[in-house]
Amino acid sequence: MVDLDIVIMEDEEVGGYISTVPSLPGCHTQGDTLEEVIKNTREAISLYIETLSKEEKTELLQNIPKFLGIHKLELPLL
Repeated sequence: MVDLDIVIMEDEEVGGYISTVPSLPGCHTQGDTLEEVIKNTREAISLYIETLSKEEKTELLQNIPKFLGIHKLELPLL
């Protein structure tokens, strides 16, 4: 088992949610509900990992970044 952080955001254009997996470049998906986007994210991660060679999987497991948190920055409009 491995723990991967995911980021879930609302999709304001079409509704629903979008998720990304920062430690797996290009791994993202969407869903109409939070339950669906989480289910779809599990599937997207599984499919992503299936495409990796044994060496790539080993490297991935050794280099998973640790999630530190989210910070909002307030900036003036340009």
